[in-house]
Amino acid sequence: MKRVLFITAHRLGDAVIGMGALAGLMKRYPQARFTIACGPAVQDLFRHMPRCERIIVVEKKSHNRHWLALWWQVVRYRWEAVVDLRSSPLAYALWSHVRHVVRGGRQPGLKLEQQARSLGLEQLCRPHVWLGQEEQEEAARLLPGEVRWVALAPTAGTEMKIWPAAAFAALAERLERYGLHPVLFYGPSEREDRLAAPARAAMPDALDMGGRYTLAQVAALLARCSLFVGSDSGLMHLSAALDVPTLGLFGPSHAAQYAPSGRWAEVLEAPGPPGAGAMEDLKAEDVCQATLSLYERSGER
Repeated sequence: MKRVLFITAHRLGDAVIGMGALAGLMKRYPQARFTIACGPAVQDLFRHMPRCERIIVVEKKSHNRHWLALWWQVVRYRWEAVVDLRSSPLAYALWSHVRHVVRGGRQPGLKLEQQARSLGLEQLCRPHVWLGQEEQEEAARLLPGEVRWVALAPTAGTEMKIWPAAAFAALAERLERYGLHPVLFYGPSEREDRLAAPARAAMPDALDMGGRYTLAQVAALLARCSLFVGSDSGLMHLSAALDVPTLGLFGPSHAAQYAPSGRWAEVLEAPGPPGAGAMEDLKAEDVCQATLSLYERSGER
């Protein structure tokens, strides 16, 4: 039996971007079984993946000892391919027909495209997320289909990327006039709860789905939304991978590298040099216009 070892990121956004490379590898090795090595926060992304033989959770340890722990778990196998998106030396210490170690650093083009080039993939594949039946049924109960939901993600990995809560509230008020009801999404940590607090206070009527669901459940909930609006974040990439019409708001981060990839994914950048804009300069009126325009274009969805 052919086996492929796929080592991916521990952060949500990077892990979702890497799923484009994973989709390409699944086409390249249609008979292979995959072992996924990933961080604990993103393991749910692969829970329902077809041909996934094993998920190995890589817990970070001091002095890079997590790589040694991973090596002990995979060294006994003969691999058809070892693909490492983390740029570790592990691939060179394993028996494998093919090795691909994707280097980091700033390069031209989207990260998705950079990884495809490194792997020699002839066709660029968009990230794809598999949903479980149980999670979809629970999501249908929590977000009934008779309501059109718009997902708002008021947090980000760095505070400079966050769009002001007052602007989110102004956007939500405008969208509700068009029958789109706001739902708040954010992560489970204390930091995420703190960063989301101003948005919760500014939008008391919004449905709060943040902080208390697994990643698999969050994916199923996002998939039921008609729109997503949020800063450059893991949730933005997850929404786009689920083919939810997604508007990513960019200021001090580079859309040329980190724009979301999906059938209905677009970006709106703050005024100023690319990657150096201020999020508060993104006006609610402009975001609302871009959101409604995206919603109209995605009507066939």
